[in-house]
Amino acid sequence: MTQQSLEPRTTADDAGEGTRVPAGRSWLDRYFHISRRGSTVARELRGGVTTFMAMAYILLLNPLILSGKDAAGDTLGQKALITATAFAAAFTTLLMGFFGKVPLALAAGLSVSGVLSSQVVPVMTWPQAMGMCVMYGVVIMLLVVTGLREMIMNAIPLALKHAITMGIGLFVALIGFYKAGFVHQGKATPVTLGPTGELAGWPVLLFAVTLLAIFMLQARGVPGAILIGIVGGTVLAVFLNAAGAVDPEQWASGAPELHGSAVSMPDFSIFGKVEFGGWGEVGAMTVGMIVFTLVLAGFFDAMATIIGVGTEAELADEQGRMPGLSKALFIDGAGGAIGGVAGASGQTVFVESATGVGEGARTGLSSVVTGLFFAACLFFTPLTAIVPGEVAAAALVVIGAMMMMNARHVDWADRATAIPVFLTVVIMPFTYSITAGVAAGVISYVAIKVAQSKAREIGAFMWGLTAIFLVYYALNPIESWMGVH
Repeated sequence: MTQQSLEPRTTADDAGEGTRVPAGRSWLDRYFHISRRGSTVARELRGGVTTFMAMAYILLLNPLILSGKDAAGDTLGQKALITATAFAAAFTTLLMGFFGKVPLALAAGLSVSGVLSSQVVPVMTWPQAMGMCVMYGVVIMLLVVTGLREMIMNAIPLALKHAITMGIGLFVALIGFYKAGFVHQGKATPVTLGPTGELAGWPVLLFAVTLLAIFMLQARGVPGAILIGIVGGTVLAVFLNAAGAVDPEQWASGAPELHGSAVSMPDFSIFGKVEFGGWGEVGAMTVGMIVFTLVLAGFFDAMATIIGVGTEAELADEQGRMPGLSKALFIDGAGGAIGGVAGASGQTVFVESATGVGEGARTGLSSVVTGLFFAACLFFTPLTAIVPGEVAAAALVVIGAMMMMNARHVDWADRATAIPVFLTVVIMPFTYSITAGVAAGVISYVAIKVAQSKAREIGAFMWGLTAIFLVYYALNPIESWMGVH
């Protein structure tokens, strides 16, 4: 798309106050353009509920991913993480509904959370990690305002975009397998099935059953398959725990049982705990790479998701232009900063918004409904906390499988495409680093083009990325040569 496509069409939906509005329409209809977009309030309500049901799993998965210790040995409490995840999702989705006026819902991006847990907090504190989220959110907002977001999207080859999504999918799936105890670090091998080459305990078996159940539901086209699988797995876990079949110590996140009331006040203890600076030995180069990695993690899917869902809702034209597109892109970028302040990691548009569109949603009223449901979840944290980590981990593997479906877009017969894609996809999980995967893909793509005497096909942006990533891989030798270490 060109820069012009970032600007919404001049339509009746975008008309100013001087436009004549048909009489007899409610303020709700007029504000969200419900009738003009061929929808009804009932369809919007149904669509908003459906979208929430399809993406409610994030309330369980995000706290699971962000449950690790930071460089100072501190952790974020589960209740505080659930509150932060629900609040950030509610706030950004309501923003999208009221101001973007399109049926798009936002929540914590699993790829961004994965970067935070695997690459950021091992060298920083959690407040500093959330500061990185704020910084990357500001960067994306600036890219939208200046139009550079489109330029960058167009500069990176489509195959590498698919590869990044696929690599993150494998990365997320590995986190799920590891969190569930299905994969362990072996003694004689780098990884192994279970702790000793076989699965151990009921919780990991429950993970496998939940995973298989979700895949079966998806194969039958059941709406909300992930949420249904998680609820079913949790019910089974509660039964097993109550029957005394499982040693309470075997549950990774605590026994699945309700302590006290099902309703409680939100825990905002990590809200606003954001730090900038004080990175100590991390260094400016590493900080820059972290922000760059977060931008990459939250960058590529958002625009495609917004346009894709908008097209399905019949809001976008053949050039991808749709009412409120610029606002939607900006709000998506702001989600990074909002999530950082809330303590939930960066927020991004969820492709599950398409489920609400499938139920007839065409306006921002649907997003308002979804946002209100997330807001209501702030007061039901004890119920959410019952879900075992092993059950929630099954959804991570499912999401990874869904992201891997981008493989169908890759021309595997073309070595110039297949090799960079392969390196990008496998290096991410093998090194536990999204940055390393992207770097390998970019460098190999440029190297192969040069080997094929097609250097003219390489744009200036890709040359610049290659230089940055070469420094990234050679940083330690360079620092040793310069006497830094």
